[in-house]
Amino acid sequence: MNSELKKRNIPFSPPDMSEEEARMATEAILSGWITTGPKTKEFEKIIADYCGTDRSVCLNSATACMEMTLRVLGVGPGDEVITSAYTYTATASVTCHVGAKVVMIDTAPGSFEMDYDKLADAITEKTKVIIPVDLGGVICDYDKIYAAVESKKHLFIPNNEIQKSYGRVVVLADAAHAFGAQWKNKRCGSIADFTSFSFHAVKNLTTAEGGAITWRNHEGIDNDEIYKQFQLLSLHGQNKDALAKTKLGAWEYDIIAPNYKCNMTDIMAGIGLAQFNRYPALLERRREIIAKYNKAFGIADGSCFGEVNGQKFQALSHYTEQQSSSGHLYLLRLLDRDMEFRNDTINKMAERGIACNVHYKPLPMMTAYKNLGFDIHDYPNAYNQFVNEITLPLHTRLSDEDVDYITSNLMAIINQ
Repeated sequence: MNSELKKRNIPFSPPDMSEEEARMATEAILSGWITTGPKTKEFEKIIADYCGTDRSVCLNSATACMEMTLRVLGVGPGDEVITSAYTYTATASVTCHVGAKVVMIDTAPGSFEMDYDKLADAITEKTKVIIPVDLGGVICDYDKIYAAVESKKHLFIPNNEIQKSYGRVVVLADAAHAFGAQWKNKRCGSIADFTSFSFHAVKNLTTAEGGAITWRNHEGIDNDEIYKQFQLLSLHGQNKDALAKTKLGAWEYDIIAPNYKCNMTDIMAGIGLAQFNRYPALLERRREIIAKYNKAFGIADGSCFGEVNGQKFQALSHYTEQQSSSGHLYLLRLLDRDMEFRNDTINKMAERGIACNVHYKPLPMMTAYKNLGFDIHDYPNAYNQFVNEITLPLHTRLSDEDVDYITSNLMAIINQ
């Protein structure tokens, strides 16, 4: 195919909407319930059932889900929260929001995941939570994470009754990308102690803006009480939501604490319910696109490395015997190339109508985290992953011809 002909316009990650999403949103608008109401409660139940948990809470973002979880857990000033240096700011900024200290771990050599061998050494008496990142929809190795947590259990000093019930550092997954992913026959949402999902516009399943938190059953933890704490935190500390206040004679309410405002609306939940009905087909289409990409870059099943015409590639490995990713992002490293080449490639792809991205510029390279004392020189593996990484469009509005156009243009640019 001559890649110069019939130029296409391929956005990076547009939402995949249908008449069903429009119908469900309209239904919410015309029902009289446009804020948190019956559709939000239905969406919460569907998410919990799908993930294999007893409860879930829907909020207005994954960021709010992570922050409210830290607050439920009593994390605050004097505490430490560990996460990966290779992620988006929300994973770390929520720790700053509650006044705790961010501790970052480098990725393992040649990996997009945190270096699990360094995790145990990072745990101190001040550590209360670890936030692993299920990057691109690929679930982390939670066996290694829990092993590190257990190995330092003797250092744990609980701040409140919930922390005391765990008796160890709590694992809160940043699974913004990973709704629907599976690992060792468990679905994401029931693997970490708490799991935060994003339903932002660019995510596999979207509510325009939104997120959900799930948590596993744990001895000494009352799920109804946890759910109540999330409701109080996300709705001003008000002890009744709008739905409860509509009952006859139930106008009166109390403010338990001066809390926050980050609830999900029924309009958003309506979109989410429609998306959920389509979700199995959306996941399957993503898997098909990833297979086409892998084939184009010489990457065999079960591998993450390939080579075509002398150019070596490394892609994020989405599907293995142990796991099935949600297929959210196609991260591709142009091995033996530098940042200048990568950036030039992205510009040339844009000239041909193809929007690409980079996931991620490590947090220690960002001004906000430099100001907190982080230095990218302390995270050489994360830096090496970043310098030649290019994220190709991966969404369910791509046709097979679009995928061919993307791969043929990328190879043409590389071989110039």
